[in-house]
Formats: sequence, structure tokens, C-alpha cells
Amino acid sequence: MVESKFCEFGMLLVKLVIVILLLAIIASLFSGLFFLVKDDSSEKRTVKALTFRIGFSIVAIIIIIIAGMAGLIPIKQGPM
Repeated sequence: MVESKFCEFGMLLVKLVIVILLLAIIASLFSGLFFLVKDDSSEKRTVKALTFRIGFSIVAIIIIIIAGMAGLIPIKQGPM
């Protein structure tokens, strides 16, 4: 009983972290677009925003892989 409640909490936590990371990816993408269109300074804010987006994406993929291997999210395997 305790193990199933821990597993449910872990699944919920992983899903919440993934959703937050996806929102951060979208926000970083739009801020990069904004800086690309409107920014005239030489601070390279577009590059920084897109670098953050790539970092968030890598972290999200790693979390999904680890959660799948740990059984916190179901992964359906089809015929190979």
C-alpha cells in the first residue's frame, strides 16, 4: 500500500516537472524570437535564450528516460 502511494506520488511529480520544463522551453523559444525581432543591442540575448531552450530540452529528455527506466511513467513497447 505504501509503495503504490509512493509510486503515484513519483509519477505525479515527474509529470509536473516535465510540464514545467516544457513551459520553460516554450517561454525560452518565444523570448528568443522576441529578442531576434525587436532587440538591437549587441548583448546576444537571442543566443542565450536559445541555449537555455536546448538545455531545458536535454534535461527533459534525460528525466523522461530515467523515469521510464525506473517505471514511473509507462512506456509501451511494440513489436520490433
